[in-house]
Amino acid sequence: MAQPTHFKTLSGELISLPVFFPDATRAVLKSLDTVDLKATKTLGILINTFHLFTTPGKDTLKLHKGVRGFMNWQGGAISDSGGFQVGSLAKADGFKSAVTDEGVRFPDPTGKSKKKVLFTPQMSIEMQVAIGADMMVVLDDFTPPEATYDEAKITVDRTIKWARECKEIFTKLFDQKKTPLEKRPYLLGVVQGGYFQDLREYCTKELVKIGFDGLGYGGWPVNLKDNTFDYESAKTIRKHTPDNYMLYGLGIGKPHEVKNLVKMGWHIFDCVLPTRDARHGRLYVFKDKDMDSISLEGDKFYEYYTPNKEKYYRDTKPVSTACDCQLCTNYTRSYFYHLWKIGDFTAGRLATIHNLRFYSLLMEKLQNQI
Repeated sequence: MAQPTHFKTLSGELISLPVFFPDATRAVLKSLDTVDLKATKTLGILINTFHLFTTPGKDTLKLHKGVRGFMNWQGGAISDSGGFQVGSLAKADGFKSAVTDEGVRFPDPTGKSKKKVLFTPQMSIEMQVAIGADMMVVLDDFTPPEATYDEAKITVDRTIKWARECKEIFTKLFDQKKTPLEKRPYLLGVVQGGYFQDLREYCTKELVKIGFDGLGYGGWPVNLKDNTFDYESAKTIRKHTPDNYMLYGLGIGKPHEVKNLVKMGWHIFDCVLPTRDARHGRLYVFKDKDMDSISLEGDKFYEYYTPNKEKYYRDTKPVSTACDCQLCTNYTRSYFYHLWKIGDFTAGRLATIHNLRFYSLLMEKLQNQI
């Protein structure tokens, strides 16, 4: 079986793999509109199912025939499951109290009630159908990085249980609509198990038995002991996943980590890093002199540019000569520093545009290498 080469949208568009989808958590990338986003040559976005479940809600999205109509976006779209919120809630409310086999109990997002809001696998899938994404993700039980083996095993068993429920609900809903198989969105299973490789292997194999279009790297991807990336779990998942499955690095986004996982056979990535770093004045810059000479050799093929340093006030060069974004083709470092110094909102917008173009360039170079 050959590895996948394209991500197919519901409209029939083929997006070349590998690909990076930035996080548009609440159907927006902070400071940008969809015209800005398209100009960065970003091909798709990730939307957070639970946040859209709370605001604006299922009915509003149905009114617009999905999230793309809601935000006027024509590119690809993936809806996550709300699974990562499982992890954050487990930390806040205690490992056992927030999650049961029935579902996840979140604090009331409106803050008006002390009662918990129950979010189940069925609710997750039904909401994702309303979102209308090209790829849907099953609800999973996030394995906390500090979990013991027994605790991790509980999250794995529950993840498999929920994955089976999600697949049944997904199939039932699209069967009822009489949607042909080729026109249904992808459904992604999520592999949990923490740093315990036998659990990662077990979870991967059980999900493959259920049957999905791809598998995601679930849980926390960084080793707590030394803060290094957990490539071992990525290797385990890859080893036990069929070649025709898409592999998705959920929440994985450091440029060198993305590059290394692509070499291992991973295909899709999303992360808040490029947009969050941009808002805090941290820009990604290729070390090369122009776009044609960009090299991805080693892990230090890029560097960080921090614009709020006074030395840049008299610097007439662009932020990067190896970039064709709106910032780099129109403004100098001097003017960019000025925007940060006076606290103008334009600085964050231009920084976000730049970082997203960096990532789309990164993926273009990785596609060319493959």
